[in-house]
Amino acid sequence: MRVLLASPRGFCAGVNMAIDALELAIQSLPGPIYVYHEIVHNKYVVDRFRSQGVVFVDSLADVPEGATLLFSAHGVSPEVRQLARDRKLRAIDATCPLVTKVHLEAIKYANLGYTIFLIGHEGHDEVIGTMGEAPEAIVLVETPEEVDRLTVVDESKVAYLTQTTLSVDDANRIIKRIRQRYPDVASPPKDDICYATQNRQEAVSVLADKADLTLVLGSQNSSNSQRLAELSREKGVNAHLIDGVEDIDPDWFENVDSVLVTAGASAPEVVVEAVLDFLQDRFDATVEARTLRTEDVSFPLPRELRVLSTR
Repeated sequence: MRVLLASPRGFCAGVNMAIDALELAIQSLPGPIYVYHEIVHNKYVVDRFRSQGVVFVDSLADVPEGATLLFSAHGVSPEVRQLARDRKLRAIDATCPLVTKVHLEAIKYANLGYTIFLIGHEGHDEVIGTMGEAPEAIVLVETPEEVDRLTVVDESKVAYLTQTTLSVDDANRIIKRIRQRYPDVASPPKDDICYATQNRQEAVSVLADKADLTLVLGSQNSSNSQRLAELSREKGVNAHLIDGVEDIDPDWFENVDSVLVTAGASAPEVVVEAVLDFLQDRFDATVEARTLRTEDVSFPLPRELRVLSTR
C-alpha cells in the first residue's frame, strides 16, 4: 500500500496558541482550570486535558465565583464576557485572532447600520459568538437558496462575513449568489476563511484523486475536518473522518492500493502517527510526504498569560 501524507495538515496557529495557553494555565495557576466549551473541537485533545483536571463547561453557572476560566479558540459573545466579569472570574481569552477579526468586522458593519449576512453553520460555537456581537444586525445564511429568501430594510447597506472554518467552495457559492442579488454588498478586504482551512482543503483537492481512499483525522464536531472529508467525496474518493486508529475498520481497505492521510486543524500529530503506524504494520505501507505549502504563522499567548510565560 502507498500512503500519501498531506501537508499542511493538523494544528493551525490558533489551535496551537489555545492549547499552549491552557497548558500554561494548568502549570502556573491554581486549579481547577475551567474552559468554556471545548478548547478545540477534538476528542483526543479534550480528553487529555480532562485527565489533567481541566473542567469543560457549557454554562458559566457551573464555574465557581473567582475561578479561572479560559475562553476557547472559537470565541464568545459579549454577553458571556460580561457574565464572567459579573461572577468575578479570572478570564483568559484564547480566541483565535482570525475569529476576533470577524467579530471586529461584525461590530464595524453593525455600527454603520448594515445588515450583515453571516455565512456559517447554525449552532457552531464560532457562529454563536460572532452573532452575539450584533444579534439585531446579523442574519445567518447556510445555503445559496437561503439568499433568495432574504429581506432587508436597505439593500444598499448590506455586508457579508464568513465563519473561518467553512468549505471555500461552499462559501464561494453563497457569496456568488449574494453578489448577484446585492451587487453593492460590502465585504472585508481579506477573506474570513482562515489560511489553515484553505491550505488543508487545497491539499485534499489536489491529492485526493491520486488515492483510492482518504482518511481524515479529526472529530465529528470539527467543522473544518468535516469539510476535508466532504471535499474528498466530491472528488469521487471515499473518505472517513476518524478520531484515531481505534475507529479504523480494516474492511475499508479492500481493493485499496493508495490512501491519502490528512488531519483537520484541531487534530494533533500524535493521532496521525498512530494511523501511519497501523497502515505500515497491517499493510506494509510506504509513506510519501506531499507538501503543497509551508506554514510559518504563529500567534502570541493571551495577554493574561504572557507575563507567566516569561517567569
